[in-house]
Amino acid sequence: MFNFIRRKQTSNQTPAETQQISRQIIKCRDDAELVFLEDSGTSSSESRSFNLSESPNCTWAEEGEPLYPKELRHRIEPWLTALVQSEHLSLLVGSGLTHAIHSQATGESLPGMNPVTFDIFKNEIETEVKRVAEAAGRANENFEDQVRVANELLQGLKIIASVESSDGAVRKEQVSELQTQLKTTLQSFTGSILEGEQNVLLASEEKREHAFNNLVSFLMSFASRSGTRERLQIFTTNYDRYIEAGADLAGLRLIDRFVGILMPVFRASRLNVDMHYNPPGIRGEPRYLEGVAHFTKLHGSIDWLDCSGVIRRIGLPFGSTDVAPFLSASGLDDSDATHLMIYPNAAKDRETASYPYVELFRDFAASVCRPNSTVICYGYSFGDEHINRVIEDLLTIPSTHLVIISHGDPLGRIMRTYERLGRHAQITLLIGDHLGDLQALVDYYLPKPAIDRTTFRMAELLKARWGAGLESRERKENSAA
Repeated sequence: MFNFIRRKQTSNQTPAETQQISRQIIKCRDDAELVFLEDSGTSSSESRSFNLSESPNCTWAEEGEPLYPKELRHRIEPWLTALVQSEHLSLLVGSGLTHAIHSQATGESLPGMNPVTFDIFKNEIETEVKRVAEAAGRANENFEDQVRVANELLQGLKIIASVESSDGAVRKEQVSELQTQLKTTLQSFTGSILEGEQNVLLASEEKREHAFNNLVSFLMSFASRSGTRERLQIFTTNYDRYIEAGADLAGLRLIDRFVGILMPVFRASRLNVDMHYNPPGIRGEPRYLEGVAHFTKLHGSIDWLDCSGVIRRIGLPFGSTDVAPFLSASGLDDSDATHLMIYPNAAKDRETASYPYVELFRDFAASVCRPNSTVICYGYSFGDEHINRVIEDLLTIPSTHLVIISHGDPLGRIMRTYERLGRHAQITLLIGDHLGDLQALVDYYLPKPAIDRTTFRMAELLKARWGAGLESRERKENSAA
């Protein structure tokens, strides 16, 4: 893979040190360098304010003058609106969106799965888990690292146990014990995902509606494309169904690779499927239906089930308390939590080369690596190398653009990736607890969540009627200044 030359950092601090200080990072439009904003210490009756910090080459703000979201909106919103109208548009969503919705609805952090301890091969698993975490750039290992290592160990034990030997019976017993522990662990993890969904549904009606309204506005800001434009491509690394729930509320039709009604089946041949309609009185020229997007869950989903080599999507309601009752249906061949398709190996490519993940990542690469393409990342921490390599290839095409929106960068991955990629003119950054906040994005910075033809027509009308007068007035003001 082509590696770009590393450029000099625009700040004298390392990426990790940059994130230790509460600040906002902006780079958009014609910014040649990163622009750092810090809280001004004062606030209006409406919102926070910021001061320029360590950005001597910033051309659109003055040091000492507070900047409010309304001023930042004039800088950011038109730029994002223009990018959203690119010929090809993709939205990559990470766990940041799930955390934001859950926090707005419940006021609490998303429930997570704490690291577990395997009784069998404990030392071997812990040693390998630490090595995997360090290789991935994480200071501490997580639950997913443990399950990946345990799965790899299980496959090796099965190979050893399949050979007739003096310790064959012992190995088979170890296989059985490790399988039982993995099943219990996966059931607990599935329960934590469902708990997060259930918490949102059990929240107060006012907060729940507020959170879902923001989710709908977020999705429609990107999906509101006219029928003459190519469909929005939504990609997510999340296992939960927050995006699906938001799409249902918004009336947004999602097209994925599943075919069927009662128990949809994953198909490798469902490419370029779309929705059209015939306008009254017009024959032979069907038009694209608005409010349609393509949807891909790169890491699988909590409601995907491997049933005898066939990937099915089970009817698991949003916010269910337990997945077990839905796995006991006739025809699922005694499936359990170990058959749920929620664990692709993000650290090694050989698992992403297996079905169905090979099809999902092929869709991702084929969708984003095209001329005149824009990829918008929200809540994605750049922790998956197989996704990062596709994004790196994307930027080798000069007409492409990458937008990174994040609430923070605690591990420094985003800033390290930004510096490593080098194509700074093709990257927009909006990082910080304000710029990456879902509420602030919906209120100020994201494009209007509708097909905005009326605004364009109004602008053309105003220009036709009073454009000359406005231009002469601007010239007088500029000359006086």
